[in-house]
Amino acid sequence: MTTALHLTEEPDLTLADAAASTDGRHAVCRLEDLEPFWGEAALVEGVQIALIRVPGDRVFAVSQWDPFAKAHVMARGIVGTKGGRPTLASPIHKQVYDLESGQCLSEDGLALRVFAVDVDAEGRVHVSL
Repeated sequence: MTTALHLTEEPDLTLADAAASTDGRHAVCRLEDLEPFWGEAALVEGVQIALIRVPGDRVFAVSQWDPFAKAHVMARGIVGTKGGRPTLASPIHKQVYDLESGQCLSEDGLALRVFAVDVDAEGRVHVSL
């Protein structure tokens, strides 16, 4: 079951993190808060995103908005691969999206918005809007 990500405590931000957030980079959670092959929803400055962790501790952030179903549901999608690339399938109509590019692989003209993600040395996941 995928639910909205609720942290039990605020990420331990340093002054450097606070300064970095002025360029659109936001500490969202810790890597350990994300389960592999599982989506979590997060709200970052009013933008709904879906965070997806895959093996190798890679994390992707895409829009929570499903452009075909017209609903905020992508964190509940099915995580997989196609041609060696990480994918996310809509939980409603099953369109498959490439997590790296956001492009829909099963339906022309659809795409998810993709956000840059990095994990710092302390294990904090940052998303850039």
